[in-house]
Amino acid sequence: MATIKVKYRPSTVKGREGTLFFQIIHRRIARQINTGYRLFTHEWDCAQGRVDVTSATDNVRHRYLEALETDLRNDLSRLQAIVTRIEGSGRNYDADGIVALFGTARNDVGFVAFARTLIAHLSGIGRTSISTAYATTISSFLRFLDDRRDVALADFDSDLMQAYEVWLRAGGLCPNSSSYYMRNLRAIYNRAVERELTVQNHPFRHVYTGVDKTVKRAVPLRVIRRIRDMDLTDSPALDYARDMFMFSFYTRGMSFVDMAFLQKKDLHNGILSYRRRKTNQLLTIKWEKPMQDIVDKYDTTASPYILPIIRDIGRDGRRQYKNVAHFVNIKLKSIGRRINLDIPLTTYVARHGWASIARSKNIPLATISEAMGHDSETTTRIYLASLDTSVVDRANHIILSSL
Repeated sequence: MATIKVKYRPSTVKGREGTLFFQIIHRRIARQINTGYRLFTHEWDCAQGRVDVTSATDNVRHRYLEALETDLRNDLSRLQAIVTRIEGSGRNYDADGIVALFGTARNDVGFVAFARTLIAHLSGIGRTSISTAYATTISSFLRFLDDRRDVALADFDSDLMQAYEVWLRAGGLCPNSSSYYMRNLRAIYNRAVERELTVQNHPFRHVYTGVDKTVKRAVPLRVIRRIRDMDLTDSPALDYARDMFMFSFYTRGMSFVDMAFLQKKDLHNGILSYRRRKTNQLLTIKWEKPMQDIVDKYDTTASPYILPIIRDIGRDGRRQYKNVAHFVNIKLKSIGRRINLDIPLTTYVARHGWASIARSKNIPLATISEAMGHDSETTTRIYLASLDTSVVDRANHIILSSL
């Protein structure tokens, strides 16, 4: 009779998470199956052979450990069922055969089923943004599958992804939008590979997963000044949208999600400190009078937040932020039409505009990179490359004029 145990292997690097694996012993032959699950030494109860959920230091980690324990027990149950089935058949078997059968069973797992489990897990541990992105992608992928409600991980291949890409493009999606879905599917697929649910077959090698240069979103300083000085007393909604746009510009192109979650405690002794929700990087900004002027226009005395974006503290803050961001962008487009702007005015224009204007003022690239919270100057170079082609256009005009 084969015995199955869950074992924990600590990391050789101090402070890093260790790994969990199944140990199968049959006829004194031992084999291992990596689970792909990771946790810290103090989170594993060696005596009970299970995850110590009570060791969690906060709610997010508690939800993660609960989800990990559930997934681990489900995998263990499948492995034990394989052994029971083989034992009942009366056939001779060895530890390698059990490992092979478990691998085959894993390959029968549907991609969509795995994705939904992953989405639920990420949502449970507080990774709301990425779980929402994955859910949106899976909804699109299911529409592509049509009558097939799932596809086995073993059948998730390059041909399928090329067919999905053709379907996306036929639906009118641009390369960047198609790439967005592909990158999300790739991330989900790689999670399955990491958990050894399937082998890496590189299904995305023949589809586009890059990012094209987008349409110019930057505007010059004179346009920013014109937006700031517009008389919008006839429309409080437009005035509010303009204030949110200008606050972003004043704060070096702060993203709208970061603006929404700024708290009053983040402002101390004239310094605003916050972490970018996209990268978790800590940024500090000197508090300037134009920022305070906008804050003073709105009554937020009963709110912990600096800006009037998340207004109902008892409701989902992320949903409120998204709704307000949508509303603001609609109103900004209306402002853009009022001044005959040749690009759609959105909150992104404030961020792109700040970077472009900073570059035009000969501010060093390293300074711009640090100001915007980029992880490297390379990111900033890529970012600036699509913002303003006026210098190149002027050079071309000089050359053509000299013919």
